[in-house]
Amino acid sequence: MQAAVYRGVNDIRIETVPVPEIGSGEVLIRVHSCGICGTDLKKIHTGSHSAPRIFGHETSGTIVKTGEGVAGFAVGDRVMVFHHIPCGHCYYCRKKTFAQCETYKKVGCTAGFEPSGGGFAEYVRVMDWIVRTGGLVRIPDGVPFEQAAFVEPVNTCLKAVVNLNLAADETVLVIGQGPIGILLAALAARTGAKVLTSDLYPERHAIAAAFGLKHPIDASREDVVAVAKRESEGRGADAVILAVGGNSLIRIAMDAARPGGRVLLFAQTQHGDAVIDPAAVCMDEKTLMGSYSASVEIQGRGEQLVFDGFSNGFDLTRLISHRFSLEQAVEALEVASNPTAASMKVFIQPGLRK
Repeated sequence: MQAAVYRGVNDIRIETVPVPEIGSGEVLIRVHSCGICGTDLKKIHTGSHSAPRIFGHETSGTIVKTGEGVAGFAVGDRVMVFHHIPCGHCYYCRKKTFAQCETYKKVGCTAGFEPSGGGFAEYVRVMDWIVRTGGLVRIPDGVPFEQAAFVEPVNTCLKAVVNLNLAADETVLVIGQGPIGILLAALAARTGAKVLTSDLYPERHAIAAAFGLKHPIDASREDVVAVAKRESEGRGADAVILAVGGNSLIRIAMDAARPGGRVLLFAQTQHGDAVIDPAAVCMDEKTLMGSYSASVEIQGRGEQLVFDGFSNGFDLTRLISHRFSLEQAVEALEVASNPTAASMKVFIQPGLRK
């Protein structure tokens, strides 16, 4: 089969590799769609992971083979798959901090080499504990593969919004209106809160408006902190979500939050130094918090949002700006790595013919 193989920093090659062999309790999926996630890009660009690997974890497709003992799934089933599932009983699971569970940190999907998701390939092997403990999800009839591939990223965004514990009388600022920023803002708006959205590109605000987001801030011309205060009776936002990678906007996010407000970092997945005002946390009593990866506790809610949403106003395929075949994966990753006003969610689809 073909796969986009990571061979080193910024080095992705289209190669022929063996179709993965599956064992007892496992399934083999023929990949239909796999979204490119920002964490995939960071791994490729920073060399944080050893090579070779096959990345890609926002995966949907069709089961083509099942191992001995697999129950509840059959060849021909359309599915999406979570590449992480926690053990459910360790200290971190008991505290519902599932992403810190050692079992969760193991990757349960591979197209070969060290397990790394494997969605950038024609076939993916799903390991037994993923299949057994709810990480393999059947796609309902009428829901396209592309929509189903959003189940995992929607879960991560819903987890962040749930953690903020928003109230209907609050004002929320979401900085960044790429596909993840729009998901975060749209889910925040479902709480009844007033949601402000900040981005440099009017094209992105236009897409956000299609998801009911009505309070855009043009960050190329407007003072985001000043607007956040103006729209909240001078206080500042009750909650600020930073959906942009890098640390340069953390201070702005902190400044835009009211005294006693919350600032949630969503895209800061690389360790390093950052500058914050410590008195904003101490004297102004602002809470700086983070949210990373998915939560099994809300998995059912996330699935329902995505599956029911396709025909009920939450059609996430509208976020897809580019679709590439597997043979074009290097180009796809280049487009995703260099976002423009015209680029949003980028998908790799092995069966696509262009």
